[in-house]
Amino acid sequence: MSKTLAMLHTSHVLIPTFSELCEKNLPKVGAFHMVDESLIKNTIAAGKLTKATIRRMATLVASAREGGADAVMVTCSSIGPGVNVLRTLFDFPILRIDEAMAEEAVRRGARIGVLATLKTTLEPTVDLLRETAAAQSRAVKLVPCLCEGAFDAILSGDDQTHHEIVAENLKDLMRRADVVVLAQASMAGVIQKLPAKLRKVPVLSSPELAVKRAREIFLNMKRRSNSAHG
Repeated sequence: MSKTLAMLHTSHVLIPTFSELCEKNLPKVGAFHMVDESLIKNTIAAGKLTKATIRRMATLVASAREGGADAVMVTCSSIGPGVNVLRTLFDFPILRIDEAMAEEAVRRGARIGVLATLKTTLEPTVDLLRETAAAQSRAVKLVPCLCEGAFDAILSGDDQTHHEIVAENLKDLMRRADVVVLAQASMAGVIQKLPAKLRKVPVLSSPELAVKRAREIFLNMKRRSNSAHG
């Protein structure tokens, strides 16, 4: 039987990106999308991820499972910390969008720049990188940077202003870090627009790395299934 991945988004704008990545990296895996914008709106309003929002995430994950998902990916970094709780509630894989990116960043450099357009994303990403470095027994210096005004621009539909603000901050951060992570999946497009000569250090974004991690998980599922029937 073919496997299915459900993606839990807080914005519909990410659906085309993840559909393309799944088609490229998971051609034999079915996929469907679930969107609840209130998850990020409530998190921004509260200034942090609340227990009430985590409970609603759990309800959505349960719904995804009932809808046929063999794994669920939470694609919003601001609500990513809730994944740790969800993993205690469910016995199937739940992926956090930025975990694979954090692991790659810690492997690549001791000075890690963290670029975000929301404080509610910047703080959990910094925490994740710190936890990942500790798990790998690596000493890192984290250099956070908040792109003021970029999130408001993209909310109003002004993608160009968003990209310009992020690109300027990114160029500055690259001078101060060995590797830079883009804390939000929505920032990934900025890398393609930055001229190659300006890419002084590696810049990591979460979407493709996360989908490749999902591919590993599904391959392991297949191996275990083949072993069980062997």
